[in-house]
Amino acid sequence: MRIGIVLYPTFGGSGIVATELGKALSKKGHEIHFITYSEPVRLGELRKNIFYHEVRTSDYPLFKFTPYEQVLTSKLVDVVKFERLDLLHVHYAIPHASAAYMAQQILKDQGVEIPFVTTLHGTDITLVGKDPSFEPVINFSINKSNRVTAVSENLKKETFELFDIKNKIEVIPNFICLKEYKLDNNDYYKKRFAPNDEKIICHVSNFRKVKRIEDVIIAFEGISKEMDVKLLLVGDGPERARLEQISRNSKFNKNIFFLGSLKSTKEVLNISDLFILPSSKESFGLSALEAMACGVPVIASDSGGIPEVISHGVSGLLNSVGDTYQITKNALKLLTNESLLRRFKTNAYLQAKKFDIEVILPKYESLYEKCLEDYLTK
Repeated sequence: MRIGIVLYPTFGGSGIVATELGKALSKKGHEIHFITYSEPVRLGELRKNIFYHEVRTSDYPLFKFTPYEQVLTSKLVDVVKFERLDLLHVHYAIPHASAAYMAQQILKDQGVEIPFVTTLHGTDITLVGKDPSFEPVINFSINKSNRVTAVSENLKKETFELFDIKNKIEVIPNFICLKEYKLDNNDYYKKRFAPNDEKIICHVSNFRKVKRIEDVIIAFEGISKEMDVKLLLVGDGPERARLEQISRNSKFNKNIFFLGSLKSTKEVLNISDLFILPSSKESFGLSALEAMACGVPVIASDSGGIPEVISHGVSGLLNSVGDTYQITKNALKLLTNESLLRRFKTNAYLQAKKFDIEVILPKYESLYEKCLEDYLTK
């Protein structure tokens, strides 16, 4: 198949999943065309069966804001026609699904038929979707999609609660390429942060308020009162400056490291003993899955789709949102018991295997085939 993938090309989970999906599909012989405003951060060098099409906007004096959706629509029409695509897969409802529908109708008027699949990742529904000004567009574009997927049962449920959706939504969870995560002989990198073999706690996110990273720091201070530990904070975003100031005021500030945004987090995850994800809302929790792929157990809030990813008491421990006392208690339970920690590390990796690309990819291929068949025979 020739498949066009539309995504946000940043460090967010939706962009990572969309990019890795395209790369995996290309290895199966499908021709993949990424269509977005800059090269996806996880794409790397272009390879066999992969093409990138830049959506380039221009500033016009007439427009106060650049009409990106219209520019994207025109680009989709162009790429579909001249690359002879079979199907479009758009990640995020706003503005990708609505642009795909517009492009589909323009192409139909020109005698070209193409279906599109919309994948809902979370923020497009739980945050953007709650804005009344977007509600009619999201409703319409989801209902007009030829197939709709959501990354968790929780997100599917929320979508039906928030919108008047008549379309069927199929749950296909996020995934990881398991074999790409586990690293060996990483001792040199670990010694850089834990020269005396201290335990390492890690958090990875885009540093927004919803991630509740301050809870990680509060819990870390409680853990540090009982044992020597290091904290690695990976990512960047609007909360970073405030969090850095909080960390500087901590008596354990010398053990807290802000590493910024990294194209690859596996080097950090592979030297970590514990991952903390205290978010108030997560539609899936891709960063937790990446941690488990490196054999790192996760302590996380029991919100959104997280309980669908982490097996409580097996591959990690869950607690109520904002309960820093329980986070601290759970962390100490694992970090002070070597045999228990080893068991959780093994179980974390086994849990991650359930979300390996080799397990999830056939679900997407089957979805594409059914979508094409239904659309072309309707």
